Amino acid sequence: MSEQSAPSSSLIIGEGVVFTGTINAPGTATINGTVSGEVTVSDLQIGPKGNVVGRIEAQVIDVHGNLSDNILCHQHILIHKTGSVSGQLDYADIEIERGGQFKGNMVQHANTAVAPKSGDQSIKR
Repeated sequence: MSEQSAPSSSLIIGEGVVFTGTINAPGTATINGTVSGEVTVSDLQIGPKGNVVGRIEAQVIDVHGNLSDNILCHQHILIHKTGSVSGQLDYADIEIERGGQFKGNMVQHANTAVAPKSGDQSIKR
């Protein structure tokens, strides 16, 4: 393998490729084609010609193309000027460049990467 190869935990869907199904990758997924289904990754990057539809869960999402349906972003989502996001978005931190588009419902939550899990133990009676 050459030194320029992507790390084994990375996934690249090239332009013109159509994938339907489930993607579960511990690293980065770069989508330049069309993906429909469930996507669970650490870092999701959608290129300008990328189109992702389905149940999406990631720590960080970077959108240059189209992303839609049910999206859970644990940390930061960035919608670039060429990007479009629609549907139900649950996020910790959002950034939308001028020209970037969002249509749907947004719910902001605490950053799950740093927030401790709460439990009933903190309730004193």
